[in-house]
Amino acid sequence: MLSAGIAIVVIAGPGLLIGLAAGLRGWVLAGTAPLLSYAVGGLTGPWAAVAGLPFTPLTYAVSTVVFAGIAFGVRRFTVRGRSPEPPLWTRSGHLAVLACLLFAAATGVWAALLGMGRIGALPQGFDAVYHGNAVRYLADTGDGSLFGTGHVNWYGDAPPVFYPNAYHLLASVTYRLGGGSIPETLDANTVLLPGLLALSLVTLVREFRGRAVLAGAVALTAVAPVTGVYESMNRGPLLPFALGVTLTPLAAVALRRYLERAAPDTGLVLVLAAVGLLCIHPSTLFGGILFAVSMLGQRWLAGWRRLGRDLLALLPIAVVSLLVAWLQLFGALGLALPYYGWPSEYRASTALGALLGFQHFEPHPQVWLSVALFLGIVFFARAGELRWIGLTALVTGLAYVTVASSNAPIVMALSRPWWDDPFRFFSMAAVPLSVLAAHGLASAQAWLRDRLPSQVQVVALLVLPGFVLLSNGLYVRSNGDQVYPGYQAADPSTLRVTPGEQAAMLALGTLAAPGEWAMNDRFDGTAWTYALTGIRTVAGHFDETSPPSDAVLLANRFRNYSTDPAVRAAVRRWNIHWVISGKPSGDPGRPYQPGLVGLAGEPFLTVVYRNPDAVIYRLTP
Repeated sequence: MLSAGIAIVVIAGPGLLIGLAAGLRGWVLAGTAPLLSYAVGGLTGPWAAVAGLPFTPLTYAVSTVVFAGIAFGVRRFTVRGRSPEPPLWTRSGHLAVLACLLFAAATGVWAALLGMGRIGALPQGFDAVYHGNAVRYLADTGDGSLFGTGHVNWYGDAPPVFYPNAYHLLASVTYRLGGGSIPETLDANTVLLPGLLALSLVTLVREFRGRAVLAGAVALTAVAPVTGVYESMNRGPLLPFALGVTLTPLAAVALRRYLERAAPDTGLVLVLAAVGLLCIHPSTLFGGILFAVSMLGQRWLAGWRRLGRDLLALLPIAVVSLLVAWLQLFGALGLALPYYGWPSEYRASTALGALLGFQHFEPHPQVWLSVALFLGIVFFARAGELRWIGLTALVTGLAYVTVASSNAPIVMALSRPWWDDPFRFFSMAAVPLSVLAAHGLASAQAWLRDRLPSQVQVVALLVLPGFVLLSNGLYVRSNGDQVYPGYQAADPSTLRVTPGEQAAMLALGTLAAPGEWAMNDRFDGTAWTYALTGIRTVAGHFDETSPPSDAVLLANRFRNYSTDPAVRAAVRRWNIHWVISGKPSGDPGRPYQPGLVGLAGEPFLTVVYRNPDAVIYRLTP
């Protein structure tokens, strides 16, 4: 758990310092700190690369001091005309909310670990190898550019690949400070995701003047839905996206604070919040906008005269955000190419049932969450300043139902920021639905309190623990079961990256000299070699889109090394001294690539390591 502790410091520490300097306090400070940290890291890495500077823990620390200084200066010269809002929660209320938050975070960690088995388990999904190699690349090279993380697979004459890198930048700092492996670093960040979502939603409730009971309830309901972050741990895993989902509600928090007191200090926080979401992933910013627009709708319906004033106040925020995040926006525009998206998965009625039952492909619905959601809808009129969350739930829910049930061109075009992926839309919809479910629990508590005034404390003590009990500990085991296939298997030999392949890759790390490359197959597990050992391989990702021409050449003709001058030239260009072959992929149509078939016995190769799943050859010039 040392890596997790270091990850908490890396994610929260800079944001806390900057938030304090900007005048944030209490729950808002704690909740927005992670997003501020990702904003600082996500801006520093690319701009440092432009300046020819490496991104390192020292760079991150210096940039934190610089941003904190800017925040302090802005705060110092801000004229603060409005008095603070009156106290909302009692001390016991704060402590109760904190207890719920800590319990929720611990439950989220437990669910993740039930699926992973341990921190350090290697995530098996398609996207995981990209994130692992990207973190290692950043740690090794300090290249914080927005195209740098793709260089492990798209090198040479391959077209550069843009990928927002705030997640990877901060993970690289954790990796360098912690001294653990890349899988440990990824897992340490992953187990924090449910707790981050709970903290963000508690902050949302606090900012919009919700009761302490609602804040405690939302901490619990945040970590209960399997569709919130747990499916993203299994499928992909979609780590930057899942991180973005956990921080998306903070867009509404920062926006409300700014519009209630438009000033340089609140404006700076809003800029950093918006840019932070963009630096994590463009789709995250779009998700934040969905929250913000719904909030603005309720605000403007309550007073149309605010509309013009608010739009005028937001104009400088938009201009400054465009300027400081120009690199991210320019890179994102480069993604405007044809894409295919994901196929629909349900009929519309089935998708709606899955949404309301918090059940995607799991064997059973999460019934008690559905009951709480039903109560939240029944008592919706009591939601006060958070009534706008109903519109967010409606929009994201309808978006999921539409994407899940239709492949129409207009649907695919509008859902492009999320790759037309039903899983992502379900995850986004789970966030406002969790808030409505929490509102249902809090409203049930208030309804009972009003009818049993002498039993107030008993009711307050029973509603939330009762939900935890009825939901079998916030569905911790069933959520862990959903995470499990992304990391483990009853028969480890069936994993995409088997233990034998991992052992072989680690062995290669002890054999190869710095700067030496290895030839490998794209579809076995050896694409993880660089992340685990620092040894570059020809194929650095399972993705075969637009690979370098030398990678294509070697994949097709490497076995002809003795007689093919083009192969020998490519081997020399990339300093290839080794060949590592893992267990062939079990996916249909994914055997060894042609150039790696039948290598055993070739005179230019000498076996130096073998286990049941993998073999390492030394290449003889």
